[in-house]
Amino acid sequence: MDFKNKKITIMGLGLYENGSGISATRFLVKAGAKVTVTDLKTAEQLAPTVKRLGKLKDQIKLVLGKHEEKDFTDADLIVRNPGVPRKSKYLELARKNNIPVENDISIFFQLIDRKRTIAVTGTRGKSTTTTLIYDLIKAVDKDAVLGGNITQSPLSQMAEVKKGGRVVLELSSWMLEQLGERKLSPHIGVFTNIYPDHLNTYDDIDDYAEAKANIFLWQNPQDYIVLNRENIYTKKMGERVAAQRFWFSVKEFKEENGCFVRAGNIWFRLGGKEEKVLPISKIKIPGLHNLQNILGAVCVGMIVGLSPQKIEKIVSGFKGVANRLELLREWKGRKIYNDTTATTPEATMSALKALGDRDKKIVLIAGGSDKGLDFSVLSKEMKKFCRGVILLNGTGTERLKKLLPAKLVVAHAGSMKEAVDEAMKFSTKGDIIILSPACASFGMFNNEFDRGDQFRKIITAIK
Repeated sequence: MDFKNKKITIMGLGLYENGSGISATRFLVKAGAKVTVTDLKTAEQLAPTVKRLGKLKDQIKLVLGKHEEKDFTDADLIVRNPGVPRKSKYLELARKNNIPVENDISIFFQLIDRKRTIAVTGTRGKSTTTTLIYDLIKAVDKDAVLGGNITQSPLSQMAEVKKGGRVVLELSSWMLEQLGERKLSPHIGVFTNIYPDHLNTYDDIDDYAEAKANIFLWQNPQDYIVLNRENIYTKKMGERVAAQRFWFSVKEFKEENGCFVRAGNIWFRLGGKEEKVLPISKIKIPGLHNLQNILGAVCVGMIVGLSPQKIEKIVSGFKGVANRLELLREWKGRKIYNDTTATTPEATMSALKALGDRDKKIVLIAGGSDKGLDFSVLSKEMKKFCRGVILLNGTGTERLKKLLPAKLVVAHAGSMKEAVDEAMKFSTKGDIIILSPACASFGMFNNEFDRGDQFRKIITAIK
């Protein structure tokens, strides 16, 4: 792809240091493009990001706090930040004028050898699975690169990518939409699961699942796809794949290729030949959902040729990922966990089941902005496992609290500091305090990571 002297509009600068918007801006300016960056956030909101551009901001046109139609009609290319809805009227305007639309991931895929790509998608478990796969690949490929939805655009790592190692990516549904438009899928794909999510963006769960399906839709028989056999959506999708199919499941299955659990051990089967990989007792991170994540990652490790001994060593040392059931500290007999990336009811239910028992020792900080999800089953699980719930303000909270008995709701909090203070006052020695919101973060926080960072900072500072 030649970007020199091309007029390119980047839609969405974003807030992350090496996120899609800012990385695309840096990359395309360096490639000689004439870049316009437009974002609905104001100059004040984006001041930290603009500051990170440094002298580069003098080489681009910035349109902040609004979008102007001419930037989408008088351009050679539109680069869409993954957070921009695919049905945006400005993107529709560009397409109507036959202006191609890309994102950082679709550009990246067109610049490298696709056979170097390993990518993970799903509603839950993406980051944990992606990070463990990267750890496994790094053991045999020193030039491997980690990126994607895990807060780092691969365009920001092109110097490392040029060394020729494999690229391990976490891909959201929005990132995959653009790959689908280019009929591109990774060489090795992992599909962890599908649960209701982002229903404020997609028409329904089937629409959402179909966006995710781009991880395998454009593969060929020389590629590989690893699918969760226990999720009804991914199991059904397995019927549609053209790539070599591998399953993973905590239950043993017959004949087909993949990873499963038998008698307390993870096994791998390929072409009828079975091999024991490692005992599940070696896994450090809690929860059935994390066992599933590890099975998916182990399957990739075996596909690329790692030995069971090497895999066992890496898995046994894997302590999980920040912001996902992350044990922050123990304080006066309380264990305090950060699970800020639990932005769906199913994710919070997994956390409660992983940490809780019927003694009701969990004090849960939950709530936030609404994504149109069903809280009815979660509310029942909260009644089973929680001694008390502190609810963060938000539109999702308003629906959730209607399903909970008044005596279970300890307090409503207008800030993270207030939520933590209430949790500390209510909890006692032996309790578990966990931030696992089941809702999006917007309104009170910039994003889910800002929410987790605030929680971590407050907890760390407690004397």
